[in-house]
Amino acid sequence: SAMKQNCYPVFLPQDLINDYYNGFANNVLWPLFHYIMPPFDKGVNECSAAQWEAYKKANELFTEAILQVYEDDDYVWIHDYHLMLVPKMLRDAKPDSNIGWFLHTPFPSAEIYRTLPWRQEIIESLLHANLLGFHVYDYLRHFLSSCAQLTSLEISAHSVDATSIGGCCVSCATVPIGISPEEFTDALESPDVQQNVEKLRVQYGNRRVILGIDRLDYMKGIPHKLMAFGCFLDKHPDWAANCVLVQLAVPSRRDVPEYQRLQRQVHELVGQVCGRHSSLESGAPVIYLDQSMSFYDLIALYQVADVALITSLRDGMNLVSYEYVASHKKRDPPGVLILSEFAGAAQSLGAGSIRVNPWNLHETADAIYEALEMTREDRMALHSYAYQYVSEHTSQKWAETFLQSLQEACSDLMEVAAEVPPLLPYEELLTDWSESTRRLIILDLLECLAPAKKRPGLQAKWRPKTLNLPSELRQCLQTIAGSPNTAVVITTDKPRESIEQVCWNLPVLQAAEGCCVYRRPGEREWRSLVEDSDVEGREEWMEGVRAVFDYFRERTPGSYIEKQEYQLRWCWDNIQFDFGSAQAREVLIHLWAGPLVNSEAEVVVGDRSITVRPHACSRSACLERLLMHELEDDSADHEIQSLDFVLCFAVVSHRDEDVFEMLQNLIEEQPDTESTPLEANSVSAEGPDSVLMPGTPRSADTQPRPLSSPRDAVLRTPPGPAPEVEPGEQPPDYDWVPLATRQRHADE
Repeated sequence: SAMKQNCYPVFLPQDLINDYYNGFANNVLWPLFHYIMPPFDKGVNECSAAQWEAYKKANELFTEAILQVYEDDDYVWIHDYHLMLVPKMLRDAKPDSNIGWFLHTPFPSAEIYRTLPWRQEIIESLLHANLLGFHVYDYLRHFLSSCAQLTSLEISAHSVDATSIGGCCVSCATVPIGISPEEFTDALESPDVQQNVEKLRVQYGNRRVILGIDRLDYMKGIPHKLMAFGCFLDKHPDWAANCVLVQLAVPSRRDVPEYQRLQRQVHELVGQVCGRHSSLESGAPVIYLDQSMSFYDLIALYQVADVALITSLRDGMNLVSYEYVASHKKRDPPGVLILSEFAGAAQSLGAGSIRVNPWNLHETADAIYEALEMTREDRMALHSYAYQYVSEHTSQKWAETFLQSLQEACSDLMEVAAEVPPLLPYEELLTDWSESTRRLIILDLLECLAPAKKRPGLQAKWRPKTLNLPSELRQCLQTIAGSPNTAVVITTDKPRESIEQVCWNLPVLQAAEGCCVYRRPGEREWRSLVEDSDVEGREEWMEGVRAVFDYFRERTPGSYIEKQEYQLRWCWDNIQFDFGSAQAREVLIHLWAGPLVNSEAEVVVGDRSITVRPHACSRSACLERLLMHELEDDSADHEIQSLDFVLCFAVVSHRDEDVFEMLQNLIEEQPDTESTPLEANSVSAEGPDSVLMPGTPRSADTQPRPLSSPRDAVLRTPPGPAPEVEPGEQPPDYDWVPLATRQRHADE
């Protein structure tokens, strides 16, 4: 019957199953991949050596089964740590085979992996696959680190060239697995689920439900969860009667002594917590179930739970968190997910949850209190982010992405140096401010005004959805903007909604989307600073750029796209720097080789972002237009050149650093091209009163600017073409003469 469904079983003898599956795979590899070192007395011995031989034999049998059905141009997808020797065996038998391997558990750091006696054989076998897939970038990075330490192969951020050892150019990718959320959302409409939900709500009454669902395994952190919950009740005893922890521990491997000891430890901890915090009125604060549960009962329990508590000590992904998020689609308010930072899901759902270190009991206890006290708005914000991710990155999408990546793998820097600016001379700044008569202040929203911890995309325990200015800073801006003859402009590269929610009631000019649009104080209408004629044809490249950004957004968990009126931006500020920078390099390559080959658009590489925009939408050009529109009029008092104090705080990309030069050129006097060039000895004798300093009003006359100090007495390049040399004209006396020629003339 299995073969009718195109499934071909591999039958193994029972003694081989004991040594291969229960022995080497689950007693050697699984603990090691979860950072559990083998005891000294259970290290390399005759028993483990026999298990290694069984592991090789089982992999050979699977390879033979593959070869019986394999045809040319087939794709072979190998799963998990049980079959890590198959890639080399299959490559040796079929050199042109297309092989992909995916690991469903963590891959340990190189320091842990190198303790494995058979580390070389396993890692070299994996390097015979075309594609290696991992849940999160941490695991990929650990694998590459192990390759770097155990081999002398050429390694890049996402590939290993193993051709020198008989392998191939191996691509490494992060393809996080997902679930089918519609199974859970559809089940919520089932009468059985709704009936169970009503029963549970009646049973628990007004008590808040904290849910834990784990397999009874020593890597799931159930003892840590119970101790943290006890710590929470010790800190907040009033919650003992108002909440209940429902812990479902699905039994596994009951015949293994280590699991039997774990079960006894968990039972003792449940008794301790209940003994300290139970009461006759409210009952026990912990309901512990040593059993499995039907699907519909599980959905009902998900729906009733106000908090999901996951404290895995090491977990490849942990899909319980995904299931909990999917089951709260229509609940108002939704529940809060507390997620261990050691679970792979924390890389994907971390911004939609409260992340904790399960080894820190007080931190976990505080997270429980925070989740129970969280406002409806914050609950909605967290769940919205998490559900959007779960609904987009489904199990079907995971399989399609891996197979597409496998097909691509088989078919065949930008460095921005950042200089640390000098410290601002505050005393001089205050002196210039007090002595000035007309002032212009330009401030950037993010980094300069909004606190870093409120930045969208910051890696925090949970991701805030709104930007807020500190009250003291808001009052300062009100005071400065209300000063006479003072103009304040707040700029940002973010969409206009970001600046609206922060500066809506401030008397300042607001310039959003890289200064492409702006609005005046008190107005609701946004004005464009870009002429339609300057951005004609942008639709031709925008669609292609969006496709490239979407492609990498799906393959870079935590990244997102900002679509603005004139530009597109791909942001990766939610993910690790080494992974994000590597993905950013790939994005640039795809852009320059694809939609931007013959376009008029320009690429701006920012801080964890890549922006594509028309040339006419540069920040300096748009800001200059804004100042010309708002500060220039027929009145001499409002000319830009009358400004004698200009202050600009901005965090801009390397390409937009000319905004500072633009401001300086805008307010400084430019020499007349027809005037006589300044000579080195043409120092003015009129004294300091006649000196025009940068930032002072532009003079009405056309005379060259007098020099005030030897610092200004420099030779300047005259404007226009160089003068022609008359026939027979000798060079001037001060011209450079080679040393040998001067010596010859002296001897003569």
